Amino acid sequence: MRLFAGIYPPEEACAHLAAHVSGLHISTARVNTRLAPRAQWHVTLVFLGEVPDDRLTDVDAAFRQATPSAGTPPARLRIAGGGRFGRGRFTILWAGLTGDVDRLQSSARAIRHALKRSRLPFDDRPFRPHLTLARPGDRIDAAQVEQDRAALDAYSGPEWPATSLRLMRSQLGPSPVYTELGRYPI
Repeated sequence: MRLFAGIYPPEEACAHLAAHVSGLHISTARVNTRLAPRAQWHVTLVFLGEVPDDRLTDVDAAFRQATPSAGTPPARLRIAGGGRFGRGRFTILWAGLTGDVDRLQSSARAIRHALKRSRLPFDDRPFRPHLTLARPGDRIDAAQVEQDRAALDAYSGPEWPATSLRLMRSQLGPSPVYTELGRYPI
């Protein structure tokens, strides 16, 4: 099964961001810009990739080892800023995070360490906190992509507490499906 660990912003933060995104070219274009469904907006802390079904209990144990002690106040975050990964047909637009991002970085390191000790797979690329919004590629004009990037860069949403991390299974396809397998304090 294909797994990742993510933080899902609360509905208030998603609604605020959705209102902003609704005015961007990626939302108003008459072509498929591959907008990420709002219900799937998340910040990936760790991508595990393919994990054998019989190792799910080991994944759960690793996540439990990496959670903070009781009484730790939640990280305070805000969806703010944004940018672009890639160019041309590989363009991805994203929204960023501000606030206690260092806490997320520490959590990602702790989870990776616990996964490594358990000999579980994970992607070791650097943690770059973001929410993928769209994959417009080259379906809209590069100038419109740049205007959207600039509009995202100027965005700042409401602050919210990140109280839990979700272990998710992702099933790829034309309409990817994410299934929650566990929830852990963060």
